[in-house]
Amino acid sequence: MITVLGSINMDLIAKTERFPEPGETVVGVEFMTSPGGKGANQALAARRAGAEVSLVGAIGIDKFSKDSLDLLTRAGVDLAQTKVVNGSTGIAHILTDKDGENAIVAIPGANTAVYALDAKSAIEKISKEDSIVMQLEVPTETIETALVEAKRKEVRSFLNIAPYNTNAMRLSRLADVVVANEIEFKRLCDDNEISCDTREAAMKHLCIDDDQSIVVTLGAKGVMAIHNGELIHLKAPKIDPVDTVGAGDTFCGYLAAGLDAGIPFQGALQRATIAGSLACLASGAQSSIPIAKDVRAVLAGESKPIVQ
Repeated sequence: MITVLGSINMDLIAKTERFPEPGETVVGVEFMTSPGGKGANQALAARRAGAEVSLVGAIGIDKFSKDSLDLLTRAGVDLAQTKVVNGSTGIAHILTDKDGENAIVAIPGANTAVYALDAKSAIEKISKEDSIVMQLEVPTETIETALVEAKRKEVRSFLNIAPYNTNAMRLSRLADVVVANEIEFKRLCDDNEISCDTREAAMKHLCIDDDQSIVVTLGAKGVMAIHNGELIHLKAPKIDPVDTVGAGDTFCGYLAAGLDAGIPFQGALQRATIAGSLACLASGAQSSIPIAKDVRAVLAGESKPIVQ
């Protein structure tokens, strides 16, 4: 069982040939809305990977609230711990260019109402065999409470340090599995005043002990991790990306689901890497998340993603 503590958003996505310069207006080519939020995305990814999933979060009372939960509801994610609060549902304004890169502005809305008491209540409901997955789109106090309580109860904790903020360094030391992309990892090193010649050396330096795993996603270059003191580097499938929105969240959800299912760490990492790559082949943070059988097919060599 996986409990995800995190954000729920509605994504407003604009596609354009290129990003505008400051003060410039460019003409876009497409607009769409899609349910998102890093918490909701990771919950759906874990569910599509085959795990039983519960989502702890909050939505507002606006016109986006129902739609933001649509795919989660249809997938069978347990929403009993998702509450409705006064105010607006979280919003993410996403700009995507022709190369599939994106820039995002997030407006938290109801996500600020996910409190430390919600975290304590969630941890009380889960057992040692379960996992809790978190990101940094809900209040820091809530995440810190969940991490402390999970450690006390010996529940495996995952922390995706995105979107990065100055609390990431402190919070990362409390998590069993820390997931970052290249930029977030660099900022984590800078905030820890680590100046190593290689990423591998920096990862070893950051890892507090052999019980903690650090994972750094590298986009087209794959993923690196340190687990039980050993370094792992896996390649990603070569793809022609449509957009990269939600790829990191897909990776996190699949990694948590793999480990929850008892898959060895490297196997879970490989499965998550493939899932994250497949998520780049369609638009939308949640609509692009692959189902487990498609990931298994690529893993078994029975099918291939779109090759560059």
